[in-house]
Amino acid sequence: MADFEIKDGVAIIPEGTTEIGRRALINCTDLKSVVIPEGVTKIGNSAFSSCTNLTSVVIPESVTEIGFDAFYGCTSLTSIVIPKNLTKIESSVFRGCTGLTSIVIPESVTEIEGGAFKGCTGLADVILSDGVMEMGYEAFRDCTGLTSIVIPKGVTKISSGVFSGCTGLTSIIVDANNKVYDSRENCNAIIETATNTLIGVCKSTIIPESVTKIKYGAFNGSIGLTSIAIPESVTEIEYQSFTDCPDLTSIVVDDGNKVYDSRKNCNAIIETESNVLVAGSKTTAIPEGVTKIENRALSGCTGPTDIVIPDSVTEIGFEAFKDCIGLTRIVFSENITEIGTRAFSGCTSLTSIVFPGSVTKIEPDVFNGCTSLTDVIISKGVTEIGSNAFRCCTSLANVVISEGVMEIGSDAFRACSSLANITLPLGIKKIANDAFYGCTGITTINVPAKKADYYKKRLPEELHQFIVEMEPEKKAKKK
Repeated sequence: MADFEIKDGVAIIPEGTTEIGRRALINCTDLKSVVIPEGVTKIGNSAFSSCTNLTSVVIPESVTEIGFDAFYGCTSLTSIVIPKNLTKIESSVFRGCTGLTSIVIPESVTEIEGGAFKGCTGLADVILSDGVMEMGYEAFRDCTGLTSIVIPKGVTKISSGVFSGCTGLTSIIVDANNKVYDSRENCNAIIETATNTLIGVCKSTIIPESVTKIKYGAFNGSIGLTSIAIPESVTEIEYQSFTDCPDLTSIVVDDGNKVYDSRKNCNAIIETESNVLVAGSKTTAIPEGVTKIENRALSGCTGPTDIVIPDSVTEIGFEAFKDCIGLTRIVFSENITEIGTRAFSGCTSLTSIVFPGSVTKIEPDVFNGCTSLTDVIISKGVTEIGSNAFRCCTSLANVVISEGVMEIGSDAFRACSSLANITLPLGIKKIANDAFYGCTGITTINVPAKKADYYKKRLPEELHQFIVEMEPEKKAKKK
């Protein structure tokens, strides 16, 4: 790897140089401009990554390879001309170049790899040439300044999430001569023609009647999307199709659909035969009859504020309500037997929980980061509290753990800095040494009568001073 001098903000690259090596000028915040001389054929991985003051780069036509992350995080870079001999834009090459406003992809480029322009929030104009054949996973994700895109005729492969999080995107047009994809009926979406599968969307997408399948993650991160209508023709909705749609308030499934429904105006999508709720919105009301809340079904919904889980529900999937920041109250039924990992993590408005005894284990991270949670009652029937279950619940003041719990896992209550009162029952056999690490506000740990020594063996020494034995329960007098 060559050592390049930087003088007055300019990189001095000697004539005769053929390669800018891997990480050659990474994190050079003094670098403001660079002219790469003719003859250089390769720019290595991360060569200019995080050069945050770099505003100008001239790349010669001799360059045929630019490695991944080459200009990642060059936030001051406003324009770039892609050399005409480059055939592939590698992963994350321009990721996080927030000052970049426009890009023209030349005819020589056949592939844009995953994350190539991810997070280029200032990118408003993208021109794709007819030479482009493949667009990788999340290639343009979170390009919030992008308002329209035209998919050229040569594209034959588009991975999921290509335009996820492009909150300003309102127009998607596929060239009429493309043999693999189309945007029929001015739907502002990308549809795989042969399979009638919807794979790419924007906030103004309307699903045509002919679509039969919605691909994995199709609507993921669609900020600004407020309503969606599922036509009769849709027979398959893949996992995570509607996660992180914080503005979605209306979901209606056509009454003629034989596979899905939105019964009782629930503003959700329910798989009719299995009664599994597969996707929800900020106004979802879970109807009686639903048996399961699918994994990530309402993840990232800013609402609802109040959820009552009906008696018919037996399972809540992992991350089902993750980051539902408007959720203030959840009422569990006693028929639930499983609540998945991180099911309510990041629900920052949730204030209290009565965890049902019908669920024997509180899975890891279930309530991690619920910063408004103040009171928790863990009902009889629960036998294990998993790792990180209540981690960083910084407002949590009172925890009552009912009899039957046998184990409290690692970091279960870590950094619950407001936790003052803990009530432990008889019989807990194992408490991880760091279960209450960072709980700087503890004043009282209530334990059963004559069990202080028992719990001193299970709690770290610094907590022994807070152990208080409760009065023994009085036995009822015999008549």
